[in-house]
Amino acid sequence: MKWTKQRINNLFFLLGVATVVVMLFTFDVSFAELWDHICRAGYWLIPIVGVWIVIYAINAWSWWCIIDSVKDPDEHVSFLRVFRLTITGYALNYSTPVGGLGGEPYRIIELSKNMSNDHAASSVILYAMMHIFAHFWFWFISIFIYLALVFVGDLPMTPVVAVLLSTIFVLFCLAFIVFAKGYKHGLAKKGIRWAGKIPGLKNWSARFNERHAETLEKIDAQIASLHKHNKCSFYASLVLEYFSRVVQSSEFFFMLLLFGIDCGGGWSGLALTYLHSILILALTSFMANIIGFLPMQLGVQEGGIVISSAALGLKPAVGIFESIICRVREIIWIVIGLVLMKMKGPQER
Repeated sequence: MKWTKQRINNLFFLLGVATVVVMLFTFDVSFAELWDHICRAGYWLIPIVGVWIVIYAINAWSWWCIIDSVKDPDEHVSFLRVFRLTITGYALNYSTPVGGLGGEPYRIIELSKNMSNDHAASSVILYAMMHIFAHFWFWFISIFIYLALVFVGDLPMTPVVAVLLSTIFVLFCLAFIVFAKGYKHGLAKKGIRWAGKIPGLKNWSARFNERHAETLEKIDAQIASLHKHNKCSFYASLVLEYFSRVVQSSEFFFMLLLFGIDCGGGWSGLALTYLHSILILALTSFMANIIGFLPMQLGVQEGGIVISSAALGLKPAVGIFESIICRVREIIWIVIGLVLMKMKGPQER
């Protein structure tokens, strides 16, 4: 059977549907308890779900900056198309295992309808790199946010926390060196070679490198070119991706306000609460990405939210509520992404 783009699209769609069904029947609480949590969220569920329109718009803008820097003048991709592929791509990333890689092949396939395969692949790889790079910067800067809150007496500094923060600081510095080399020389060819070290993929890696050597070299050249010759696009994309994490923190901010947690109220109290929200997201996303091979990070995200909330002195009930509402929000956006997969835009051919 020939695997056409439409067949692959249908396969991704069915995988997403299966994931939604599985998630609906694998909540750690009963449907009655789940409904109680949703009712407790009430009208707050609207901004919690709705803020992701802004987050995905910022993500799409970041990716659009990269697409604009790699495409040819005669290749046209509208922002709305990039916005739609951003939502559908993340819906598939939530649904698939192996670090949430399902969205990237889908994006390449769909974007290749508007530009060359090489440009589509390089823009998706570059955006995936930028997405991860911004994650590291978000975690890295969160270390200093925590230290600032320790300095003002808001959070404790124990020997365990000090060792943990120091270790993470060193690891992130090493990660930045790896990213610097990757942006300087490209990572496509090396990435396929590294994949060959995974048991069962050695022969596939060798064949892929042999068949697509020229394409991989072009992609690596475009990766290096973005950082070297298109610095405005590079840093604009990075700043946008980082800012999307800051906006994403408002999801936890709304939930803390729902519980009446505002650090004393007033502008200073709300600012402090928002910084707590950033730290909750930083620790949660860090744990979820360490163990990212589970579909939708089953159990990992929930544990991360509960642990990070408890680390900031919040009651376990708050963390449990946050984890359940975040899972509900993910399912809603996965469904939206699956619906968008079946909608044809004017630029599709």
